[in-house]
Amino acid sequence: MTRNGIHHVTAIAGPARRNLDFYTRTLGLRFVKKTVNFDDPGTYHFYFGDEAGNPGTILTFFPWDHVAPGRLGVGETSETAFRVPEASIGYWTHRLVEQSVPHDAPVKRFGETVLAFRDPDGMRLSVVGVPGAESEPAWGGSDVPVEAAIRGFHSVRLLVADAAPTGAILTDVFGFAEVGKEDTLVRYKVEGTDVGGIVDVHGAGGFLPARMGGGSVHHVAFRAADDAGQAEMVKKLAENHRLRTTEQKNRDYFRSVYFREPGGILFEIATDVPGFAVDEPAASLGQALKLPRFLERRRSEIEAVLPDLTEAA
Repeated sequence: MTRNGIHHVTAIAGPARRNLDFYTRTLGLRFVKKTVNFDDPGTYHFYFGDEAGNPGTILTFFPWDHVAPGRLGVGETSETAFRVPEASIGYWTHRLVEQSVPHDAPVKRFGETVLAFRDPDGMRLSVVGVPGAESEPAWGGSDVPVEAAIRGFHSVRLLVADAAPTGAILTDVFGFAEVGKEDTLVRYKVEGTDVGGIVDVHGAGGFLPARMGGGSVHHVAFRAADDAGQAEMVKKLAENHRLRTTEQKNRDYFRSVYFREPGGILFEIATDVPGFAVDEPAASLGQALKLPRFLERRRSEIEAVLPDLTEAA
């Protein structure tokens, strides 16, 4: 079965405790997985999402204590948006004020109410009020009431010099279709996918290129049902767009390939399988430090250098 849409978004953060506190307490997401950056195991890799960490709900972070701030620019994801019930925008406005979170006044975008805000590292986020979202599953394990809770991703907004080549990848490879234009944004949507089903492309030539750092989105991952679905996308990229991906990398919870789309943004294609319950029970996701098999022999060494999370647990 073909599955399309956003799988996860990965960003760069500052202090680990602060990052964990903001996303679990302020935003009420579930801490789905506590592991390490497989390429830099002295650094955590945090995963936040819904109860099961379903594709389309997963926001992940590499937190570095002393990371320099990023600079937003061309070739980067400029906003990551969550879907919430339409009636909860008032709740979220009040909560952001109460929690001293920098935010903008609500605006209308493509007919929906959008409340933009920033996390402690300056990452650009928003909640979007979606009619009917209250009937979708939500994580109820935080102090955010279920009726207002985040349901997963609404969309990402990509900032590129020229929107058309990026749009071609979204439509031909990932199964999106152009559904509207508003000001400088072109909206692409996956039919039949609500959670994580929208990408907005902002074409803005002449801007400075992005500089990665704290608050920057490192990459956006798109869904493939399995290895065969991923291989089909890789083939399309090569044959139709002359774009090569990396070899497949096993990330334990999904298998991934990576490439730079024409606008310079790092894209990933991640399989839906096997999921986050592959190495710990679903009921206790995120509680224990999980390491890939090739790093397990170094557990004591790794645990000794990772930041203490006690204050935010």
